[in-house]
Order: sequence, then structure tokens, then C-alpha cells
Amino acid sequence: MYMPPQFNVTDRAIAARLMRDHPFATLISNDDAGQPYLTHLPLVLDERGADDFALLGHCAKPNPHWRFLQARPQAVVSFLGPHAYLSPSVYPDLARVPTWNYLAVHCTVEARLIEGPDEKDALLKRLIGQHEPAYAQQWRDLGQEFQHKMLNGIVGFELKITALQCKVKLNQHRKESHAATFEMYREGTPDERALADWMQRLGITGEA
Repeated sequence: MYMPPQFNVTDRAIAARLMRDHPFATLISNDDAGQPYLTHLPLVLDERGADDFALLGHCAKPNPHWRFLQARPQAVVSFLGPHAYLSPSVYPDLARVPTWNYLAVHCTVEARLIEGPDEKDALLKRLIGQHEPAYAQQWRDLGQEFQHKMLNGIVGFELKITALQCKVKLNQHRKESHAATFEMYREGTPDERALADWMQRLGITGEA
């Protein structure tokens, strides 16, 4: 993605937090005609080491995306964090224009399909543990016949992250706007309040 240096964040811990907090991602690869093919889906970050990240997920078997990953394993995953309009009124001078602030992570990944029933079952249990641990008992109680039917309807995948970009666009290069932006955002919409939280976390609130 377009990455002005002032918005380029190389701290992988920040990228990891964004991916954990906003797991509903966009998986992008090419179909058999060479056109971009997108699937919107939740992905779980698997942190295996400081520089060893993978994403775990699955899609419905009728979705052809898994076949495209099988044929062309390299793909891109995009995560979008909080985002909001920024009024030029935050600047002390009038020669300014509006903009849009946001946080995003783009990952280049190498896909490996998860098709065996045992490995898919382990994957589902991992996803259940991430999103709703209490459902694990209900899943077990549904019985093996039902579980196998559900498992046969999906294809799992592991997406090993081979490159990562993290963009944090919070007007951090315009110090004269920090205090007014922070005040505006922390009283605003849920996305704006989330941006204010990030500004506070990163120390760009304009406070001494």
C-alpha cells in the first residue's frame, strides 16, 4: 500500500494488536482468469515468535477461493482498524483541507490448505477458543456425525506471513493538530474514540 514514511510503523507488536483487535480481514488473491478475488473472513493471528506470524482461518467448500490458493499460494491479507474523518478545523490556520485517519495492516502470505479431518477439527477448536470458548462444550455435544458433516463443508488454511506493512495515519506529522484532534475524537463516534485511544497509546495527544 502507499506508505508515506511518517505513517510507516515497523513495530510488529502494534501490527499484531491491530490484527487481534480487528480480525475480520480481506483475503485477496487471483482467480483462474487472473482477476483479483476477495473473501471477507475472520482470521486468527498465530504468533509463533517475534518474526514468525501466521493467520488461521477457513472458508466454505463451495467458495472457490481455496482452489485459487491451492494453485497460487501467495496472497495478500488486509486488516482495517478504526478510521474516521478529520476536519481541517483542528489546525490553527485556515489553509488546510480535510483528510481521513485510519490504521491498517497488509500481509503478504503463503497459503497451506488444511483438509484432513483431524487438522480441521483442531483448527475449529482453536477458532472457537479465540471467539467463544463457552461454545466448545456445545460443539462436542453435537456428536461426531454432525461434526464430520460440518468439517466436510469447509476448507481450512494456514497463511504464513512473509511480509508485513503497518500503516498508522493519525496526523502524527502535524503536531499543531494533535491536541484538537484528540479532543475531537475522544468525544466522537466509536471509531473516533478508538482512534483517540490509539493516539493516547502512541503518545500523540498534544499533552506535555
